[in-house]
Amino acid sequence: MKRRIFISTGEVSGDLQGALLVEALHRQAHKLGIDLEILALGGDRMADAGATLLGNTSAIGSVGIFEALPYILPTLVLQRRAKRYLRQNPPDAVVMIDYMTPNISIGQYVRRHLPQVPTAYFIAPQEWVWSHTPANTQKIVEVSDQLLAIFPEEARYYAEHGAAVSFVGHPLLDRIHTAPDRAAARSALGISDDQVAIALLPASRPQEVTYLLPVMFQAAQIIQSHVPQAHFWIPLSLEKYRRAIEQAIAHYNLPATVLESNRGTSTLSAIAAADLALTKSGTVNLELALLNVPQVVMYRVNPLTAWLAKHVVKFSIPFMSPPNLVLMDSIVPEFLQDEAVPAAIAAAALELLKPKVREQTIANYQLMRAALGEPVGGNSSGHCVADGSAQKILTLMGV
Repeated sequence: MKRRIFISTGEVSGDLQGALLVEALHRQAHKLGIDLEILALGGDRMADAGATLLGNTSAIGSVGIFEALPYILPTLVLQRRAKRYLRQNPPDAVVMIDYMTPNISIGQYVRRHLPQVPTAYFIAPQEWVWSHTPANTQKIVEVSDQLLAIFPEEARYYAEHGAAVSFVGHPLLDRIHTAPDRAAARSALGISDDQVAIALLPASRPQEVTYLLPVMFQAAQIIQSHVPQAHFWIPLSLEKYRRAIEQAIAHYNLPATVLESNRGTSTLSAIAAADLALTKSGTVNLELALLNVPQVVMYRVNPLTAWLAKHVVKFSIPFMSPPNLVLMDSIVPEFLQDEAVPAAIAAAALELLKPKVREQTIANYQLMRAALGEPVGGNSSGHCVADGSAQKILTLMGV
């Protein structure tokens, strides 16, 4: 008998996390002799991992009020398509990954029209960091039969708010096992011993090309003027950003190499080889930390979005990057909105190139890794995190 799971996520990071989960679900189903079909709203990585896409959501995400406007209609179209499919073809389980507003809508639809279908939230939205009211938290709890938390603080927060929570650990702990070591990565990229390799990670969303890329590349210019032997490596998150990035390289006259978009493999190689990274805020921050690469994190949105968030919504967060969120401490420098200016970013980056500062950063990364903890039944090798999550999902659906 064929069993069917529907997974819903969005953006590049959700596609990455979803792909790790899809692979693990297929591994566990194979062990149990289950004929498993996985349908999804996701991206190319999930498709490569064995999911059948009902719609591609990896390029329609955004952060911010005005930034989201162009993506409302495409998101609604995909949502309607997915809901219609679910109603006509009820799955054995629904799994939601991050992507708060669309996934709450999916979850509420399932609760209303398919109450017999169990639901799991894998990587819940970060309401545990920036929740302003209990409303969204309560919605997440209500649509989740099981919440699979990747941070200890996330697990604590949602358990306190009534969710059935399992701390499963962060799936990037699995992904890092596939990364090359520093020597192999530098050899593969042709990086000499005396070259300072700096990874630039500017964009996985269109708005980041507009608001982050110029600031990051201007900071890179300043760094290069102080470190002439520096070379910049830029892995593409999506091929569609190539033209804008190559134009910016030429405009800012940077010694830089753009690496092919190849489902994240080039990102791991560039990170593993790097002495330093200038990066947007996001999942990649944790990859850098787990590979012991010092980083400067930045984020900017539309100025009007920032003004409304500060003065109307009263939005504030203790930190924005995952490494700092794990410890709730400033272990990597962050620059948000008006603070994200080239001179400040470059100064922080140059400081991180100093041996003693680098050593302290790596020591802090080890504390962060320890704080991530080990999931119940997990270990430090293999696919323990993703497979543990997959086992819980299969158990939820009665396998």
